[in-house]
Amino acid sequence: MTAIRRIVGRAAALVLGLMIVIGLTPSAHAAEETPLASGWRFIKQDVSGAEASGFDDSAWDEVRVPHTYNAEDSGIGGARARGEPEGEYYRGPAWYRLDLQAAPEEGRRYYLHFGGATLRADVWLNGERIGVHEGGYAAFRFDVTDQLRDGNNVLAVRVDNARNVRYAPLNGDFNIFGGLYREVKLIETDDLHVDLTDHGGPGVYAATTELNDDSADIAARVRVRNAGDGARDFEILTRILDAEGREVATARTPGSAAPGQIAELELAMTIDDPTLWAGRGQAYLYRVTTQVLSGGDVIDETEVPLGVRTIAVTEDGRVWLNGEIYSLYGANLQHPVRYGRGPIVTDAEIEEDMRLMYEMGVTGLRLAHMQHPPYVYEVADRMGIILVTEVPLVDDMDNAAAFRENLVQQMRELISQHYNNPSVGFWGIGNELRTSGEYANRLMAALQATAREMDPLRPTTYAHCCLDDDDPIALHSDTVSYNRYFGWYWDTSAEIGPWADELHARMPTRPIGVSEYGAGASILHQEDPVLRRPVADGYWHPEQWQTQFHIDHWRLLRERPFLWSNFIWLGIDFPSFKRNEGDRPAINDKGLITEDRQTRKDAYFWYQANWYEEPVLHITSRRDVNKRTRRVIVRAFSNEDVIWMRLNGGDWTEVAVDDHIAEWTIDLADGENLVEAVIRPEGREPITDEVRWNYVTRP
Repeated sequence: MTAIRRIVGRAAALVLGLMIVIGLTPSAHAAEETPLASGWRFIKQDVSGAEASGFDDSAWDEVRVPHTYNAEDSGIGGARARGEPEGEYYRGPAWYRLDLQAAPEEGRRYYLHFGGATLRADVWLNGERIGVHEGGYAAFRFDVTDQLRDGNNVLAVRVDNARNVRYAPLNGDFNIFGGLYREVKLIETDDLHVDLTDHGGPGVYAATTELNDDSADIAARVRVRNAGDGARDFEILTRILDAEGREVATARTPGSAAPGQIAELELAMTIDDPTLWAGRGQAYLYRVTTQVLSGGDVIDETEVPLGVRTIAVTEDGRVWLNGEIYSLYGANLQHPVRYGRGPIVTDAEIEEDMRLMYEMGVTGLRLAHMQHPPYVYEVADRMGIILVTEVPLVDDMDNAAAFRENLVQQMRELISQHYNNPSVGFWGIGNELRTSGEYANRLMAALQATAREMDPLRPTTYAHCCLDDDDPIALHSDTVSYNRYFGWYWDTSAEIGPWADELHARMPTRPIGVSEYGAGASILHQEDPVLRRPVADGYWHPEQWQTQFHIDHWRLLRERPFLWSNFIWLGIDFPSFKRNEGDRPAINDKGLITEDRQTRKDAYFWYQANWYEEPVLHITSRRDVNKRTRRVIVRAFSNEDVIWMRLNGGDWTEVAVDDHIAEWTIDLADGENLVEAVIRPEGREPITDEVRWNYVTRP
């Protein structure tokens, strides 16, 4: 649950003064939000003079926002054929225009809110430039009170997703979808209000500062902005509500603010006998409501989530959640996208992705390589999944101060907007920077300092690759993790263990983890057993190689408790114009789930058998339908001790499960064969699985 204000859903053409205010408490005139979704005009090119109010956009396309202008490009959606050059999708400027009806009132403030615009947005209202935002993945707002007029207004936005050395990312193994790809809305509030100019955040920060056996100390900081012409006295009322809406703590404090001033107020509360946010199984959420009162009336109100929890990492690499050791493992998720629509995804689709990860049994997810949509964090809050979330410093950097300042800005936005999400456990300051030296280390130091200044309660981390493991670049963050692909790009899977041991011995007091490990797999490529090692950037990516890769890796990684994190690359296949490998171009196929979310690859079930709380049974190589030998080994994953198997309706054979794997050697009959398996969890209904394999005697 991100910060919310009074929300009313209606078309942008309605007059603001007619909106209904929905509230928990009586309000003189609380904040209101108007979605700006329909009626936009769009053109996929740069147009001189399009910011002017009188510009004729009647020939432009009509679109709804959220919108991306790359969804159907060949390098994005799959129309590109093998052998075509990389980068076959548009990276450049485009324009959006909207007629907006409004009835502004004296003593009220009006903000335009953009959920995200990739990568640069220049915004005009009624021909007047109101601001520029550089950075594609965070929300941002502009105060448009002085530009908004009664009646019709013209909003013009130039969006540009081209590479620019002023702002990150400069590189990356992912597509950069241009457009106004998240929501746009107009927010109306009193001149005196919880600050809306705080890097796109809610203006309220609440956190657990002390956790005892029978109580939790909660500190809250509230920013109140006085945008009016005169000084204002006010009172802040902050309440903590439990999941049933009962008040469990409250604090009131008076305040005052001069014209144009932002007043910061500190509040302290205590929750007696709190229910903790403790990860999977107990992701309990409180709500913190903050009201601004003037003359006894509520003139603004904001709500943010609160999970009562503490998190830390010790020198030995142990993650501690609420003072207890917590094993952190899971997968990477790229920014959520869907075929043919890019980042224009629904809440239900985000929920589906997170549910797939939850059902695999993850305790954590790394959100690569940028700030994700707010709903991802909200779902993680509810599911009890700890997140690593990072700024888009990926591979490359620019030495100029502008680039460094932009990344610091993006770090401030990330923390401001997700400080209150209890699922966020770590702030990531970058990924795979390929250079070291004065400018690179200055950049890393600035990001680390910013994160520690804004949030000293959460550790920071960095995903390192491509330089020495102990390069100074890898030593700025509180923890470090490594992107290591033993057994895919180089060496063998067995090397991951000795590598980790040697590094831990060399840096025994440095918390180290694994942020990426994985191998490609196509469900169309079946070879059981695999006769030769696949080429990483080649066509043939048999699913069975990925499966064995993950079996070998997890058995080695889990034995090393000094690794604070273990994250698979990656959870779900996703589009990347740089890729020309596997069964189709422009796809990174290292996911454990296919891009369409229809198929969970065999390796998914290996982890589910190791991690998930519910009984698991899965026969592997089910897509290797046409067998090449009569004698085959049936392999099944389970978290039970025994699996019963049978062939073609014969007798059931009891097969022991050894470290989550059962293997049974059979001789297939000519033609179609039915292999069945069943587990009988205690106190539950039996769970069955089956596969059908063909065998034809060859002369």
